[in-house]
Amino acid sequence: MTRIDDTPPAWDERTQLTTFLDYTRETARAKCDGVSAENARRALLPSSPLMTMSGVINHLRWVEYYWFQVVFLGEEDQGPWTEEDPDREMRIAVDFPLTQLLDEYAEQSVGYRELIAENGLDAPAKRAVRNGLHVDLRWILLHLTEETARHNGHLDILREMLDGTTGD
Repeated sequence: MTRIDDTPPAWDERTQLTTFLDYTRETARAKCDGVSAENARRALLPSSPLMTMSGVINHLRWVEYYWFQVVFLGEEDQGPWTEEDPDREMRIAVDFPLTQLLDEYAEQSVGYRELIAENGLDAPAKRAVRNGLHVDLRWILLHLTEETARHNGHLDILREMLDGTTGD
């Protein structure tokens, strides 16, 4: 995993934004290293029955899909969620091996790296967000880094509760 605590100050903004997003993605993957298939599907928090390691990874994958493909590119939303089941991506995750979810997330990330490289940070999203504004690619990268980092904390807690493994 690439360390970011020694980032040279001369790196341009795009490199810094993509490095932080990649770092949080890789951190999520690292938190899943060695977790058993059974533990990946276990929900431990009574207030969050969908909060499983598999669910978090699938959620991260689909969140990136939503922000890059639906909001930024303006494509039709083909996500697994519905109005009746807005967290369906977390619910269905237990039906798939964690290794498959991690592989799909990693493969998808490659395509999004290319998308980011092909567009300016000031490029506006094709679709407006809830408040009617069109965020730019920079905002999406910052948001996804924040989202992924927040969920890495959930993965930390789940992993420690599941098998005692603690993160770095």
